[in-house]
Amino acid sequence: MREYSISRKTAETDINLYLNLDGTGKSEIDTGCGFLDHMLTLFASHGRFDLNVNCKGDTYVDDHHTVEDVGIALGSAFENALGDKRGITRYGNIILPMDEALILCAVDISGRDVLSYKADIPAAKVGTFDTELTKEFFLAFVRNCRMALHIQQLDGENSHHIIEGMFKAFGRVMRSAVSIDAKFSNEVPSTKGVL
Repeated sequence: MREYSISRKTAETDINLYLNLDGTGKSEIDTGCGFLDHMLTLFASHGRFDLNVNCKGDTYVDDHHTVEDVGIALGSAFENALGDKRGITRYGNIILPMDEALILCAVDISGRDVLSYKADIPAAKVGTFDTELTKEFFLAFVRNCRMALHIQQLDGENSHHIIEGMFKAFGRVMRSAVSIDAKFSNEVPSTKGVL
């Protein structure tokens, strides 16, 4: 089974995370940041990943360390759960509508960390969540999963819907990219032979 547990403790956060790539979308999320909890629940559900996240962070300062460190831990969990990446589809893409918002998302689990993030989120906050932290989450994930992520807002004026669309789209393309292609189950999807 492709799963991984990680504990990560710093002076700013204490995280315990469990990921099952071949799950059903069940999640138990408690990061101390309600909006992030909601986004990770959507990500797990739309990606059909089983995901448990518990984070105790210095949210009395702000949510930055929690959001970034959860991104680090989740990206690391994906990287480790994928192993040598033998048999994975590798790529995924979607254009996803979320009411008036429209999101383009594409991934390549390439072994190279690249983030192309284009969004014009109108509000500085959704509830107490600083919307600029959305990019920080994806950047932390990409650096630790060692993959290319292109995520772009094509339309939308509602900040909540834009970010929600991003996390739903990201879950769906990650599901596609990590899926096993039975025709190539013993191959690493690269002419180099490694990813």
